[in-house]
Amino acid sequence: MLVIAERTANGYNTTQSRYGPHFQAINHRLRALGLKTYTQEEIRAQIAQAELEAHFRNDPDAAINASKKLGASFILRGLITTQTGINPVLKINEVAVHMGFTLVSAGGKTISSVAAKDESYSGTDTLGMALTLVNEQADEVVARLYNDYCRSAGNK
Repeated sequence: MLVIAERTANGYNTTQSRYGPHFQAINHRLRALGLKTYTQEEIRAQIAQAELEAHFRNDPDAAINASKKLGASFILRGLITTQTGINPVLKINEVAVHMGFTLVSAGGKTISSVAAKDESYSGTDTLGMALTLVNEQADEVVARLYNDYCRSAGNK
């Protein structure tokens, strides 16, 4: 189960439909590895918005309950954090995007945590920049998550 949210000044934006292209970029790579993943529609149909929000508040009980509803063995949580401003020298908009991915077992144990970040002078389209970042770094991020998963499975 893959869920993505954006940390904002007002908390977390967990509206999954907002992150469709980001979801697809990661989901496509997970499926290419042979993993069975749930679509955003399947997740929304089974899991209440409050449970999604609980994932990002690090509420392990809600995370476990949500994964049980879908029968998911793992939860991959993506968190987008952005910072916008005006470059003091060039006087143009700039954006810094950080994406953190945490792979958690259905029982709540963290298996892997991977981060990716980038900056751009492309304006204040933070989701667009986040998508660029995901597309540029998704292969490496997914490979590191999968490697950590394989090492974890070997330690059982």
